[in-house]
Amino acid sequence: MRYILSLLFLAFTLHAAEKPNIIFVFADDLGINDLACYGRKDHHTPNLDKLAAEGMRFTCAYCAQSICSPSRAAVMTGKHPARLHLTTFLPGRPDAPSQKLLHPRIEGQLPLEEVTIAELLHDAGYATGMFGKWHLGGNGFGPKEQGFDTVVMPQMNTKPGADEGGKGEYEITAAAEKFIEENKARPFFCYVPHNTPHIPLGAKADLTAKNKDAFNPTYAAMIETLDDCVGRLMQKVESLGLSERTLFVFTSDNGGLHILEAPGTPATHNSPFRAGKGFLYEGGLREPLIVRWPGVTKAGGVCETPVVLTDLMPTFMDAAGIDPGKTTGPLDGASLTKLLRGENQRARTMFWHFPHYTNQGSRPAGAMREGDLKMIEDYETGRAQLFDLSKDAGETNNLAAQEPERVAAMQGKLKAWRASVGAQEMEPNPDFNPALHKTLYEDMDSSLLKPDATAALTAAKWNEWRTAMNSVTDGHKPRLTPTSGDIRLHAKDAHVHAKTMRYEDPPFKNVLGFWVKAEDWADWEFDVKTSGKYEVEIQQGCGKGSGGAEVAVEIGGSTLKFIVQDTGHFQNMIQRTIGVVELPAGKATLAVKPQTKPGAAVMDLRRVVLRPVQ
Repeated sequence: MRYILSLLFLAFTLHAAEKPNIIFVFADDLGINDLACYGRKDHHTPNLDKLAAEGMRFTCAYCAQSICSPSRAAVMTGKHPARLHLTTFLPGRPDAPSQKLLHPRIEGQLPLEEVTIAELLHDAGYATGMFGKWHLGGNGFGPKEQGFDTVVMPQMNTKPGADEGGKGEYEITAAAEKFIEENKARPFFCYVPHNTPHIPLGAKADLTAKNKDAFNPTYAAMIETLDDCVGRLMQKVESLGLSERTLFVFTSDNGGLHILEAPGTPATHNSPFRAGKGFLYEGGLREPLIVRWPGVTKAGGVCETPVVLTDLMPTFMDAAGIDPGKTTGPLDGASLTKLLRGENQRARTMFWHFPHYTNQGSRPAGAMREGDLKMIEDYETGRAQLFDLSKDAGETNNLAAQEPERVAAMQGKLKAWRASVGAQEMEPNPDFNPALHKTLYEDMDSSLLKPDATAALTAAKWNEWRTAMNSVTDGHKPRLTPTSGDIRLHAKDAHVHAKTMRYEDPPFKNVLGFWVKAEDWADWEFDVKTSGKYEVEIQQGCGKGSGGAEVAVEIGGSTLKFIVQDTGHFQNMIQRTIGVVELPAGKATLAVKPQTKPGAAVMDLRRVVLRPVQ
């Protein structure tokens, strides 16, 4: 028996050794050219330069959204922010009279029914730890609820001193080092989302003095502190003999802050790229991405193929031996393993949907990149800009007037893509003030800001604009789904009245599925705590060729009908608001009853959400 146990232990050890450790360092608002290895002459980043020299540096890596929370949600789930209905930072910028359009009401947190990379890796035998910034939900929606065993979230802003930087960098790093040490004998996923270099800016006085000749000395000092912390993690895995079986990834959530937003900013500039954080121009979307994976990447590799950070989840799954075809529905990203090996990868069309005004001065827009061409559509006017990035990386030469047919075709593809992911659209603002709009967005277009020699000189021209931009949202609240007040009806809690339709288990389906008979239906009983009007949202998926079923939702004496949308796969979920009902307080029942079934099946249904209409 002892011999058998020894063999089993050896087999487990060998199997665990096949899975690489994953260290994923995620900066906050780091610009594409903020590292020396990306050409920044006034920033000191020796450790990240070393990581790039030992691995692969991507020159055209895009974030999934040019602002914090949606970018993080996409990394955690491998899904487009538009599909998640989490398209701006949490809690979001309030509506203002300066806007022609109203923000859509976004998810107020990453829903718990979304499967994260931490959950997948945990189930694959990994120890999972997160150290730093979450920004995907508060109590009940934190990293502990989304697959992380160990969580340390220090203060976001700290007093710089001998043992700490301005953003808790060293406390975060020490916690990550401890986690690595404690889990050195098994595969681990160490997620280190730093608060650096997000505003408010803060750094050690001696480092700021050392970087006095930089564009922004405080910011340059913060980058140097971040680099030092990455170096400590590199040294930790090396000292433990883990470097050869550790996949080490470094990137950031969105572009660098190029505009005046807080004291001491602009934080950086993204030259030669246009604009920065909050914009769909290249300065807002491009990120440094460095990957070191011994045995896969070659030292000093450079990849110029466009990629997007939603690709990280399938890449980590690939590394851990998790087959996405068997364990989860389709992801919006694609594994980077071929590129990391130096092989070619099929070219992709990339899409973005950003239906929001931002603190940085951007307006609602969508974008797509197809080959070297990039089209940006202004949602206020419907007008488009077209750029050839191979000749115009700074997006200064708009080719739309010269290529009207191409622009129309690209806008059609963008519209079709929005529909395919269930993207939220915008509505006119009844309180729109054209004069305010002209002041904030037309007279001073912050996407066209050209940096002066220093941040201080650049900021001086934008003080009045900044004051006005801040003041227009006074007294308004963001439009988002709160952590309480909405009513969420999950597939697992439904009463099933069916011959074939049934609840299909999590962790990856978690749906009412096998809905092949139109007479099958389901309902939920629940309590309405507060009377009033509620939006009804369904989350549905439908395999290719099976769309078109008419479905009735009966609730509170009202019937809402919708046509099931073909999403290409039954687990390819989209969220759709199908109408508004008025409900009294007390017990209620909601029933979902197909009326027709033209395809092989009705749909898969994951949840129904009732949201109070504000």
